[in-house]
Amino acid sequence: MDAFFASVEQRDDPSLRGRPLAVGSAGGRGVVAAASYEARKFGVRSAMPSVTAIRRCPELTFVPPRFDVYRAVSHQVRAIFADYTDLIEPLSLDEAYLDVTEDRRRLGSATATAEEIRHRIREETRLTASAGVSYNKFVAKLASDQNKPDGLCVITPEMGPAFVAALPVSRFRGVGPVTAKKMERLGIRTGADLRDCGLDFLVRHFGGSAEYFHLAAQGIDNRAVMPDRPLKSVGAETTFADDLMDVPAVQAALGEILDSLMRRVERSGARGRTVTLKVRYADFRSMTRSRTLTGATGNAEMIEALARGLVDDLPAILPGIRLLGVTLSNIVEEDEDGPVQPALPL
Repeated sequence: MDAFFASVEQRDDPSLRGRPLAVGSAGGRGVVAAASYEARKFGVRSAMPSVTAIRRCPELTFVPPRFDVYRAVSHQVRAIFADYTDLIEPLSLDEAYLDVTEDRRRLGSATATAEEIRHRIREETRLTASAGVSYNKFVAKLASDQNKPDGLCVITPEMGPAFVAALPVSRFRGVGPVTAKKMERLGIRTGADLRDCGLDFLVRHFGGSAEYFHLAAQGIDNRAVMPDRPLKSVGAETTFADDLMDVPAVQAALGEILDSLMRRVERSGARGRTVTLKVRYADFRSMTRSRTLTGATGNAEMIEALARGLVDDLPAILPGIRLLGVTLSNIVEEDEDGPVQPALPL
């Protein structure tokens, strides 16, 4: 879906159409959950701190998120998908992989199927979606971002290697800002640069991710579309350049990690019962501490309170903390919710 949260808000409130819009909170440590295309022209992006977004676009309008509405639209879109295939792998509320090899509607091609699905989404939800059509998940995902908004990109097997080779590595799944900077230091800026690196070189520099990078750079991805894959957990963690040496430093660092976690929770619509704090010390010892609720939550304030309480309960900070992470797990379906009350720590 195109700028999903923001597009839903503009659909439902005509006064917001054509204006730079952010879904999120403008105050405190607020973060942009989604930005309209009008806002993106000013460099406003999802996951950006709200103060930065306002600095880039003083005319930016913030609206609070309505996740119940976004979930309802997501279910509406997935019902459309189900008319074309049973092989649907949701990635978040606004994105999914579909395997349409069977051609259930006898439309003749995956491209025709994508076009019809996009047309139905527009007619039934008054929103737009972009699609990537290709021979594997990795290339289809890249293609889906290629002609946004309201676009379609088809990459055939013959086109795949050249398409991937021309892209910046920052577009690859699994290449975040830190990995992208590391690759740039190694002279790896495009898919072609990555393809030309030997597997041994990649293993030395990227360890367990090396094989994935090696295959992806050739446009190879053998993963199947996994329908109804249950979401087990949502997490975020950071390895620090300088070890954290006291509780105030840990609590300050925890804020950014929680912001990252909640962006992922909000995008996935996840609700879970267990909040886990992961700590790795300077001497590489690791430990976890958890708190479990009797009912599921996706509430940012509750997750933050539990995580900060777990930090306060740490037996030690010294010899310094080099990695900190928070995970929401014991994910439940919508109809499994119960009362949200703390239970005994695990």
